[in-house]
Amino acid sequence: MDNSDDKMRIAKFLARAGIASRREIERYITAGRIMVDGEILRTPAFLVSGAEDIRVDGEAVGAPPEPRLWRYHKPSGLITSHNDEKDRTTVFDSLPETMPRVVSVGRLDLASEGLLLLTNDGGLARALELPKLGWVRRYRARAYGGVTQDQLDRLKNGVMIDGHRSGPIEAQLETAKGGNAWIDVRLREGKNREVRRALETLGLKVNRLIRLSYGPFILGNLARGAVEEVRPKQMREQLGGMLAPKTRK
Repeated sequence: MDNSDDKMRIAKFLARAGIASRREIERYITAGRIMVDGEILRTPAFLVSGAEDIRVDGEAVGAPPEPRLWRYHKPSGLITSHNDEKDRTTVFDSLPETMPRVVSVGRLDLASEGLLLLTNDGGLARALELPKLGWVRRYRARAYGGVTQDQLDRLKNGVMIDGHRSGPIEAQLETAKGGNAWIDVRLREGKNREVRRALETLGLKVNRLIRLSYGPFILGNLARGAVEEVRPKQMREQLGGMLAPKTRK
């Protein structure tokens, strides 16, 4: 190809093709696992159009497929990772065999459940994780301990977690009975265990955490463990310019 505007970095290309994350692809390159037109690749800055003979561990890689998105009802007890050093069951182990290779949009920790978005496009996954997108992530938390609405309102200004102040968190007390409270929690950033740790600053211990929505995508009545593809029309309406165009050859 003559026009570099039609090309993208090899790491981005392979991430979009669902091979691995960009960071993982860079490790593949360091290990000499990627070849382009018969030559072992040595730099992640290499540009490709998709017309090249690109191979990972000797296997040919085609042009990235059209971006797709799925809603998945993650049960508790699954790791959101492709590889777990403790050999625990992962989200990806539980998906139907007919699913293509996908990555998650963000994570839900081992004990958390609810909506997890999955995509075959690594670039789209990263775009949907960015705080600047401003999408609200909504959770329903069951927590042990006494709390008032006035105490929950303190979270609106953010709280200190590990020396850093979180973003604003909206928390609404729904019910309180038998030492447990159900709390509706909404935030625009979802750092590691942030809902649990924010509520811990109020003396609460979260014993169940369900993600109900991620931006415009909702859990709804999706059964636990079920996965359902988002229709292309809804993707276009909700994601617009975030959808990468087809790779031109």
